[in-house]
Amino acid sequence: MPLPSLDRLDARRFETPAILRQLAASSRKLAELKGIAAAIPDQGILINTLGLQEAKDSSEIENIITTHDELFKDDVLPEAFANPAAKEVLRYRQALRVGFEQVRTTGLITANHVVAIQSELERNNAGFRKLPGTALKDGAGRVVYMPPQDPAEIVDLMRGLERFINDPDAFDADPLIKMALIHHQFESIHPFYDGNGRTGRILNVLYLVKEGLLDIPVLYLSSHIVRTKSDYYRLLQTVRDQDTWEAWVLYLLEAVEQTAGQAIVTVNAIKAALGDYKHRIRAGYKFYSQDLINNLFTHPYTKIDFVQRDLQVSRLTATKYLDALVEGGFVAKQKMGRSNYYVNLALTSILLGATDGAP
Repeated sequence: MPLPSLDRLDARRFETPAILRQLAASSRKLAELKGIAAAIPDQGILINTLGLQEAKDSSEIENIITTHDELFKDDVLPEAFANPAAKEVLRYRQALRVGFEQVRTTGLITANHVVAIQSELERNNAGFRKLPGTALKDGAGRVVYMPPQDPAEIVDLMRGLERFINDPDAFDADPLIKMALIHHQFESIHPFYDGNGRTGRILNVLYLVKEGLLDIPVLYLSSHIVRTKSDYYRLLQTVRDQDTWEAWVLYLLEAVEQTAGQAIVTVNAIKAALGDYKHRIRAGYKFYSQDLINNLFTHPYTKIDFVQRDLQVSRLTATKYLDALVEGGFVAKQKMGRSNYYVNLALTSILLGATDGAP
């Protein structure tokens, strides 16, 4: 059965009391997150640190499991740390950056942009599928969904999705509702050989940036999907079987509210820790600079090379700065192979707490 065109859906069916109430709550929480995130002077800090959170959670949905420690180690010393899962997760963050730059530059999300995101994610240039996709089966081995098989149909469907994403007149509904519809359609097209789930979750936040609901990609729905994985897949399928679009939209609207709330807590904690480090380092160390603070909070684990590069100082000077911060209790010095790295104690505690669901 061919996939239905999204713009043929009746937008009025999403004007139920339950959806409108949830839409209002989700929109308020998202607006609050946008404002709080804007208060961080260096937006790269949030893109880098929260991008790692999303990369980890989104990859976990696909059973690519790693720990924060493994991720941070690979980020700082990739040449000394051989963990395939961590490297794959870090590619997700890079793919998110590629997509964000495209949206920021063009104001669009095109089919070619989607291909570029997936290419960065999977490190290949396979493009859209030219061979049959994998059938989805239930626990008894019965086929419950077969994605489009014809390459020409896949291209046509992606062009239609591109129009739906970028044409404001294509569907008269709130962007959060459209995001839910876009996500379902993309996952149902399943246009790539691999990386469809992760690419689709990147598109969620990029669409919100495109629509101006966020300035930077700091809302990550994957943490909610990890916790409700069975509901996520069940609702994806019931839309196909029973046309239950309203339940699917409600699910993603609730995910927006919950993950925005969690992100607000995390961003506020990072802002407080950043301010604390800035105040105490400025008061106690002559080598204080804003570039140093940005370095410490952009990289949960940093190293001498990073400080040397960001502060434009010698290796000896960078080493002295970091060792002084170790003595001051700001960072902890760790050794891996022949190299040292330095752990931002406050930031890593926040990121670990965010994953554990700590307030």
